[in-house]
Amino acid sequence: MIKYERTNVYDFNFHLVWVTKYRKPVFTSPEKCSALKDILSDIAQRHTIEVSSLEIMPDHVHMIVSFAPKYAPSSIVKAFKGGSAKQWFKQFPETKQQLWGGHLWSPSFFMSTLGNVSKEIVTQYIDSQLDQYNGGRPRR
Repeated sequence: MIKYERTNVYDFNFHLVWVTKYRKPVFTSPEKCSALKDILSDIAQRHTIEVSSLEIMPDHVHMIVSFAPKYAPSSIVKAFKGGSAKQWFKQFPETKQQLWGGHLWSPSFFMSTLGNVSKEIVTQYIDSQLDQYNGGRPRR
């Protein structure tokens, strides 16, 4: 969908994926998945980031996001990862003990741009994560 701002018009979407530190399965219950979705949605709203698709896996997060071109993609990732870790540890302090060094997220991430045609395919892929296998590792 084309978005309009005072000084620009844009239509781009990003597929964003990041993993927990050491791919530790942290989000292992519906309560924890829901809590992280709420945290990420709140961050998106505060930073005027549109989230088209969001799925929480035990050890990683998939999102399709769109944001104004005035923001650098790396700053968007920093907002999501940094902000979510801080809020997560306030809600689930016991999680810090599961993670060596007390870090929730790995420092790396994957981000790619999507064309209008492939956005639906990636959305379908993200939505099917709970039902499918990924790299031979079963998910929930």
